[in-house]
Order: sequence, then structure tokens, then C-alpha cells
Amino acid sequence: MQVSCFRALRGPNLWSRQTAIEAVVSCDTPESLPGGIPGFLDRLYARFPQIDLLRAASCPEAEMLAHALERAALGLEIQAGCPVAFSKIAPTLEAGVYRVVVEYSEEAVGRLAFDLAQALCSAAIEDTPFNLADALQRLRELFEDIRLGPSTGSVVRAAVARGIPFHRLTDGSMVQFGWGSRQRRIQAAETCLTSLVAESVAQDKELTRFLLDAAGVPVTPGRPVTSAEDAWVATCEIGSPVVVKPQDGNQGRGVRVNLVSREQVEAAYAVAVEVTGKVMVERYIPGHDYRMLVVGNKLVAAARREPPQVAGDGIHTVEELVEQINRDPRRGEGHANALTKIHLDEIALAHLATQGLTSESVPPAGTRVVLRNNANLSTGGTATDVTDEVHSEFAARMVEAAQMIGLDICGVDVVCQSVSRPLEGQGAIIEINAAPGLRMHLQPSFGKGRAVGEAIIANMFKKGDDARIAVVAVTGTNGKTTTVRLIANILDCQGLRVGMTSTDGVYIEGQRIDTGDCSGPKSARKVLLHPDVDAAVLETARGGLLREGLAFDRCDVAVVTNIGVGDHLGLSYINTVEDLTAVKRIIVQNVKPGTGVAVLNAADPFVAGMAAHCPGKVTFFARDPDNPVIAKHRAQRKRVVYVDGDAIVAAEGNFEYRLPFAGIPVTQNGAIAFQIENAMAAVAAGWALGLDWQIIRGGLANFVSDMQTAPGRFNFFTHRGATLIADYGHNVDAIRALVNAIDKIPAKRRSVVISGAGDRRDEDIRRQTEILGDAFDEVVLYQDQCQRGRANGEVLSLLRQGLEKAKRTRNVKEIYGEFGAIDAAFDNLKEGELCLILIDQVDEALGYITKRVVAG
Repeated sequence: MQVSCFRALRGPNLWSRQTAIEAVVSCDTPESLPGGIPGFLDRLYARFPQIDLLRAASCPEAEMLAHALERAALGLEIQAGCPVAFSKIAPTLEAGVYRVVVEYSEEAVGRLAFDLAQALCSAAIEDTPFNLADALQRLRELFEDIRLGPSTGSVVRAAVARGIPFHRLTDGSMVQFGWGSRQRRIQAAETCLTSLVAESVAQDKELTRFLLDAAGVPVTPGRPVTSAEDAWVATCEIGSPVVVKPQDGNQGRGVRVNLVSREQVEAAYAVAVEVTGKVMVERYIPGHDYRMLVVGNKLVAAARREPPQVAGDGIHTVEELVEQINRDPRRGEGHANALTKIHLDEIALAHLATQGLTSESVPPAGTRVVLRNNANLSTGGTATDVTDEVHSEFAARMVEAAQMIGLDICGVDVVCQSVSRPLEGQGAIIEINAAPGLRMHLQPSFGKGRAVGEAIIANMFKKGDDARIAVVAVTGTNGKTTTVRLIANILDCQGLRVGMTSTDGVYIEGQRIDTGDCSGPKSARKVLLHPDVDAAVLETARGGLLREGLAFDRCDVAVVTNIGVGDHLGLSYINTVEDLTAVKRIIVQNVKPGTGVAVLNAADPFVAGMAAHCPGKVTFFARDPDNPVIAKHRAQRKRVVYVDGDAIVAAEGNFEYRLPFAGIPVTQNGAIAFQIENAMAAVAAGWALGLDWQIIRGGLANFVSDMQTAPGRFNFFTHRGATLIADYGHNVDAIRALVNAIDKIPAKRRSVVISGAGDRRDEDIRRQTEILGDAFDEVVLYQDQCQRGRANGEVLSLLRQGLEKAKRTRNVKEIYGEFGAIDAAFDNLKEGELCLILIDQVDEALGYITKRVVAG
């Protein structure tokens, strides 16, 4: 069994809406087949009893092994606690070769599960040991290490529940919600609304106490101290008992409470000064320790905290009692668990000593042994939810405190007798915390959890705000880039800041920020992450869909220009037009349910058939108003776009709107059929987005298809009275459309310059010159820089074969190098003639052509 072509599908993809690992698995050699290995399934079950093989025993032998790998990978993730459910296998045209797809929630965990599943299947085949417990432990540890913590996770879940998209920006807790200009970011319980100044204030305990006191909020008297001796002086000034703590500490580190003697105070100072170098002494207030969570202008949760402690039973030592408590499955290391394990460290042992105990002491039955002064969950404490008990005036004081400091999310530490009456006279605020931990409110030790994630999202986004910008995805075989640019231009006329991806770059507000083929998900993410983008228009090519899936969970508009005879067939197991249709259809399947719109070419049966897979609405377009699909859709009073005479018509029910070709320069007054179709798709997209018709009309009118606005898309040049057209057409449908357009341009003689992409099928390369040979007098063949896996001269040979039965071509030249072929075309060009140059290196070739034209 061999695994190759390993991919992480990070968005909606060919198989599902879930993130997944996809791998190509070969199991076609006789010695690798389970049928030739008696007892394979029994040995597999013995090593992994929880595996669910469904109907594996009835599968063909090779499929059984692929199925076993698929179910093993999914089963290992499930047993490790990952929230996954989807997997499948798909056969390829190669015997014994399958595409295995397994959902993941964390990519690294999914990859490890796949590796371990391979090892498991190999162990069952070879009858060697497999350590299931170790494998699951590795997966669990990795999952716990990299998944979002409880605080961040709660906010993400709340966002997802509201339909707000999110993107994890780092391996830690930095997450972006929303897209483009409507985005917000968080890191755990900090948000982009959190003031850095407010955080600095909260870290300074003395400044916090001063500001709260100025606001009339009850605080504990105290002051900073500079030495152990000064700490004792402050104790005498304030009156004992006191608390000694770091001035800008957190999580209870270095805090000592209820200190009376000079020895205690000076020892506490020595501990506190090691934490941050700055120490405070405050009056100790008896009472319960509470944590209040304020979000915005509301108190959303309250918890009473208890320090780590054990209850004596007269039998077990303190150390043994701690071990018993730590067996609670809710307890673990770090902040990812509901509770933290208790450690008998120096601080705990010192606190035991104050009670006359050691770790080996056996406390009498019923004795409460406190292991620390502070009640932080991070040191093993517990929390009881008391939100419903908080007095309204008490809650108002908490909000006042948070607003005085300036924090949008604030943890307020209070010591008092009860939260069920006003704070005055029975307690005080002892600390303010920026970026407070949320787990004590999400999963309290006792009482019900609170929806603090929902409160944070509600504070960041107004009701009904899903933080999304308009997203238009465009795919197809030909016309994608021009359609993308037309739609972007229409949106620009609306006054929106547009982010755009295409095969020639990433553009933000018309400025190119990246070059090359940028029609994949990585480029789309750049646009969606950019804070200056109000609308995104994304060219979505086959390759990116197969490599990673979509960069977004859903789009407002999905445009499919055409499928035709297809392109790139024979690559990545996409062998037929039907296969290609399934890939291109992904954007249609992921339009916004209900209100999203798929804009589909009714003249292409493969595209028209995608309507059945659309969860939203459908607008059909076609030049022929009598097209059966158009006619039926219009009879149902649904939206259609078609051509009537000298205009594009948009119709729905009794509504009609005409856009004359004369106002759409890209169509050259209706002479170029494929540009009419591109314009129709753009019109339908603008209509789907609810744009005013004057905006759509203006966006079409001021769009000119030249080297600046649409490089490599039917760019016109004039040279010594001759016409040159440069285009990036590189497949059969594009060649046919170009020939049809050029037929309408008068010329004494026609020549064409062409190469071929080596990653096409032989018949597709030959078919291009078969079409050109019937339309051009001279053909200049050239070999471009990258042959894409082909041997030297192989593409030229296929192109020549396509010209063997040419009806028109009488002169064929072969040139090595694109610029040399361009020179050859220029040298033979005369007044009144036309030359079509099919370029490969778009920017470089256009620059070279421009240079030759300028030179005269």
C-alpha cells in the first residue's frame, strides 16, 4: 500500500463542506491485497476493536484495503476526542488506486491520524504489533496542544452560531472574525476593541486602585513598597492582616494573604519581588473570593472561587488525597481543561507548614486542609457559579470599575461576604484583570455554565451583523478573468473598495499587490483578510479547488461562465467533462442558502445542470432568447439575461431592462460574441447583488479591455496599418471563440502565433491547431519556456499534427522561444493584415509587443 498526493482541503471541496485530508492510495500489487492475507480483518479488529468497517468484507480486495485505511484514520481521530464524522473513498480509472478522504478538525491531528492508520493497516497485514494506546495518546496530546483553548473556543463557537466566518491567524489564540473591512480580531479574551492603555492600567495594581478609589468604587487600602522592611512599615500603617502581592502580576503568582507577623510579611515580599520586581501591600479583607466578568456595559457572569483543598479522612496522607482529586477527568495541565491539577510545590508545602502539616500528614476525618491562599483556577482552585445571586447595585459597581479602567472585557476580583447585597460596607475590589480567563464561567466546578462567548460576540458585532462583505466567485473554462474584472469595475462604480483575484494577480482598490496566477484559495484569503476591502471578486480556478477547496464558507454570487469541452482534463484524476463540472460546481453548491445567487450559462448544458445543486436562487444567461432553459426560466417569472437585437436584456416577470451594446465597449458594439457573454454574466452578478441599474450601466460603459484593465484578454494593437490581437487563449473553447470573433474583423491576410501547454492531453493540443488551420493563412508555432512535463519538441510535434489537414493554412513556421515567434510575426506583417498572438508569459509578452509597436 502506497500513499501519495497528500492534500489538506481547508475549505468546502469536491467531497464535502468539511475540512479533510485527501490522499491517493495505491494497493494494486498482489502481495498487498487482504484477500491474499488470510485473517487481515480479524487482525485489524484485534489491534483496533473500535474500528467501524461497515461493509468492508464485501468489498473487492483492493478497495477493502483502501476502505480499512479510511475507517482507521477516521476512527483514530474519533477515539482521540476529535469532533469528526465524514470519510469516503473514491476509485480512480487506475486499477487499485483510490482517493481516500478523511475529515479533520485540526490539520496536524488529521495528518498524524492518517500516518498512524497506515501503520495500523501495515501491522495487520504483516501481523506485527501496533500500540493502540500510544497512538491514541499521541493524537490526544497533539489535539489538546493545538486546538483552541476554552476561552477562544467559546467565542468562536458563538460566532459560528451567528453565521460569522472565522479564520485562525496563528497556532495560538489569534482569530479573525468576518472578512475585509467588517472584520474583528481576538486573542483569547482580548479583542481589537481592547485598549492597550487600559491593559497597562489593569497591570498596574496601584494605578488601578487609585482610579477606582477616585470613582468611589470600594477598594482595599494599600501602597507600593520598595523593600521587605518597607513592606512591614506599610503593614503597620495599614493595619494587619495584609496581602502582599506583585504590583503587575497575574494568575495569583506571588500572592500571600492574611499575613500578620513581620516574618510572614518579609517572607512574602521576597516571593512577590521575584515575580515582577514591584510589590504592593494591601489590607486583607475577610470574605469569599469572587470573579466577576464584565463585557461591554453588562455583568455577564460571576463565580465564587475556592482555593485548592482536600478533606481529611483519617486514612490517607495529604499527598495521597491530592492524588485522588487529580484523578478527576476534568483536571489537567494548562488552561484547556475545566480544572487544573493541584501540585504540592514549594508554595503549597509552605502553606501546609503554617497549619502544622506536611505532605505526609494524615488529616483527621472531616478536616479541611487548604493548600494555597489564593483561589485561582490555574493553581487548582474550584469555581461555583453565582451569577443569578448578584445584586443589581453590586453588578453596577462592577461595570463602573471596568469602564473606569477602560476595558471592554474585564475580570473583576472581589472579596466580600456576599454578592446578594451591595458591595459597600462588606467588601472591596482587590484587582482588575485584562484578558480574563473564561473557563470558570464556561465550565464551573459547580452550577451552570454561562454564555460568555455569545456576550463577547454580541459586544463586537451588532445584532444581525454577520461581519461579511459581498463575495462573488467566478469559475468556468474561459472568460473568467474578464468577467471578474467587469464585476469588480461595476462594484467600484458603486463606491466600494474592491479586492480581486485573477490569473494575473491580486488587486486591492485597483492596485496589484501580488503577481502571477492568483486564482487559488491562498490569494482569495489575502483579499478576505485585507481590512480595506468592502467587496471581493474572486476568480476560482480548478487547480485551487482541487488542492485546498474554497477559501470561504459561502459566497453571495457564484458565476460559471462555461465548461464546453473542458480544459486540463487528464490531470489530478479529472478525466472527463463530467468530472470537471463536479469541480467547478463547488462554488454553486456553496452560495448563501436562500438569498445567494448562481449565475449560470444556459447555453452550456453542463453549466445549466448545476442549477439543481444550488441552495439559493439561479439567474440564467445566454445570447439566444429562445434557448429552452432561458425560455422555461423566464416562463417561471425568474431572472434571465439574454440578447435582443443590439442590447443585453435583463428580465424577471414583467420587468425588463435593456443595456445597448453601444454602451458596452468591451463587446465592440456587439461584434465579439464571447465578450457579450462575459458582459451578460457581469450584469447578472451586479443584479444579484442588488446594485442600481445605473451603476451596472456605468460599470460596463467605463470598462475598456486593454493591457491595463485586462492584460492578455483580446488586447488590440495597430502596427503599420495592420491589426494585432494578443490573447492568453490556451484551450480548445478559447481558440474557437477567438476564431469566431476574428472572423468579423476584415483582413487581407491572417496569421497566428501559438504554442501549447504541455499539461493538456494530446488530442486537446492537436485540436487547437486543427481549428486554427481552417482560419489562418500562416501559423507560427513556438515552444514556450515551460513544457510542463513534456519532452523537448513534443508539443510542437502535436501542434504540427493538428495542421496536417488544414483547409486554409499554407505556411507553417517553427520558432524556439516566445519573443522570437513574435518577431517573426512582426517581420511578415503588412498593411491590412491581421495577426493573432497567443501569448504565454502575459506581462512579458505584452511588454515586448508594445515595445515593437512603439519602435514602428
